[in-house]
Amino acid sequence: MENFIKTTEQSSKYNDLEKMSVNTLLTNINREDQMVPLAVEAALPQIEVVVNQVVNQLKNGGRLFYIGAGTSGRLGVVDASECPPTFGVAQDLVVGIIAGGDVAIRKAVEFAEDDTAQAWKDLEAYQINSNDIVVGIAASGTTPYVIGGLEACNANNIKTASISCNQGSPLSKTAKFPIEVIVGPEFVTGSSRMKAGTAQKLVLNLISTATMIQLGKVKGNKMVDMQLSNVKLIDRGTRMIMDQIDVTYETAKDLLLKQGSVRKAVEHFNSLEYGK
Repeated sequence: MENFIKTTEQSSKYNDLEKMSVNTLLTNINREDQMVPLAVEAALPQIEVVVNQVVNQLKNGGRLFYIGAGTSGRLGVVDASECPPTFGVAQDLVVGIIAGGDVAIRKAVEFAEDDTAQAWKDLEAYQINSNDIVVGIAASGTTPYVIGGLEACNANNIKTASISCNQGSPLSKTAKFPIEVIVGPEFVTGSSRMKAGTAQKLVLNLISTATMIQLGKVKGNKMVDMQLSNVKLIDRGTRMIMDQIDVTYETAKDLLLKQGSVRKAVEHFNSLEYGK
């Protein structure tokens, strides 16, 4: 690691931040943020490889695990937790694990990221096996918790991928399928919750959304398997049904609530129509 340079830790291109007006601060932060999608675009070939691996594992009965610490871990937990309501998949199909446990989602747990053995213990609690795939997330690419987890996965014939924001990091060298999104120095030196965090969020969006579409969880451009967890989503689902079949709002809503999803409601209606 002695020759490894962390661009995420290099000094900000901006000085005397405390002397800037609010307008100047916002303008400069936004200017830096605009670089992130371009950095993600450059990594699309790597992301495509990872998505193909994830799709293959999930089609064969496996699961997708995210492991990370701090901001990276929280982002993984967020992406995983949004898959069941958005795509109607099982709670354990995409799993986010953060160093320090769920308490670390809200409050930093000291030194949790420095334990090289804990990630494997956390994964073992889910009876992880060779059907699964694990994506390690670390902006620096040096987090011991994440690297140790992927090393253990490699030793146990479990596919590994990674998301980091430094080129040639130890994490990238550990993962079988690395993704590197090089966003450069942060506006506030070393604050990788900023550009690096945004980049990781974008990559996670790409991985989970593309995977779920490939698994048939979207029809046309609609979330036909979404969970009906609030009034807004019930209304959205009702209108989606009305777009697909010629029924009133009340009939569509009744179908939705009885069948439990847009897909099932439309399929049920069509089966009745064909049965006439």
